[in-house]
Amino acid sequence: MNIGLIAHDAKKTLLQNLCIAYRSVLAKHTLYATGTSGRLVEEATGLNVRKYLAGHVGGVQQNDLDLVIFLRDPEQPKQHEPDVHRIIRLCDVHSIPLATNLATAEMLIKSLDRGEMDWREIYRRND
Repeated sequence: MNIGLIAHDAKKTLLQNLCIAYRSVLAKHTLYATGTSGRLVEEATGLNVRKYLAGHVGGVQQNDLDLVIFLRDPEQPKQHEPDVHRIIRLCDVHSIPLATNLATAEMLIKSLDRGEMDWREIYRRND
């Protein structure tokens, strides 16, 4: 599965910690991230992460992602950070599961580990 990892600046450490905690699950999949988030995850976990330009949501737009974890800061979004509404809309259009907080991210990763996300492979082939 292709997993997108995005985090606002205030949530980058949380994304790193999430990826450390679930490294064994994430290692079985292809990871994509915005530049800084991807570099930080690689440094913290040793996982290989394919990186997009900051704020770029091409993987979501092209329906190449099966799961998106977007740890956002609802209190202090910044102008230069990825647009929350655009990513939510694209995930809805392409039926891509999206986590915007730690609790939901953990649920989706655990579901992925149990094979409960395999429907994405069928959905993508028929899309």
